[in-house]
Amino acid sequence: MRKYPFFVVMCMVVFVTSLALGTEFEEDIIKTSKGDLKITFIGHGTLMFTFGGKVIHIDPVGRYADYSKLPKADMILVTHEHGDHLDSKAIGLIRKEKTDLILTQKCAEKGETGIIMKNGDVKTVQGLKIEAVPAYNIVHMRSGSSPFHPKGHGNGYVIRFANKRVYVAGDTENTPEMKKLKNIDIAFLPMNVPYTMTPEMVADAAKVFMPKILYPYHFGRTDTSKLVALLKDEKGIEVRIRKLK
Repeated sequence: MRKYPFFVVMCMVVFVTSLALGTEFEEDIIKTSKGDLKITFIGHGTLMFTFGGKVIHIDPVGRYADYSKLPKADMILVTHEHGDHLDSKAIGLIRKEKTDLILTQKCAEKGETGIIMKNGDVKTVQGLKIEAVPAYNIVHMRSGSSPFHPKGHGNGYVIRFANKRVYVAGDTENTPEMKKLKNIDIAFLPMNVPYTMTPEMVADAAKVFMPKILYPYHFGRTDTSKLVALLKDEKGIEVRIRKLK
């Protein structure tokens, strides 16, 4: 059997990993008290976290990635039942026998089975503390004054990775519940009118609960530079713009 130098083997591992993940995905590494948290920015409202040997997928949707090539999930969190967040086929491709699927009642009504979390619930799953934060519209409505996201249907999630609290807001506006959050290290806030928030709404919420790092996501064609300008004087908030196809 042919033997390769260690450096060559490591390069091959990195190359294979890049092929599996797809080179189009940006990644950030966040240092925690128990090792690195890797964030993979997949698209729209779709993310992947890697921490402590576990892979956590958020709102996996097949239109944003080939899930047959992505790592299998130890945990999947789904914020709500809309098709750009709940994709049964994508879930099936990454779900293992012992994968925990965390979802809303509305998602369960679509045929998915897992751990149902209602607004306000707090659960510890695979050693990670998870809080379900209400996600809903206050201002933006469909015709007939029906909100795009009614209160009680969707969740945002605060996930604790060691000493870091990460808030993935789901589809929501700048609600009172969001503004009451404390000690958020990283926040993903949606910015896609009319379904979620304007840059002004995102800035309004961020100035109240003060996440240390703010990633706008689910932003579509929204000009992210507007948010950067609105928060340029907030020294306690670092706004990071990442590619989300």
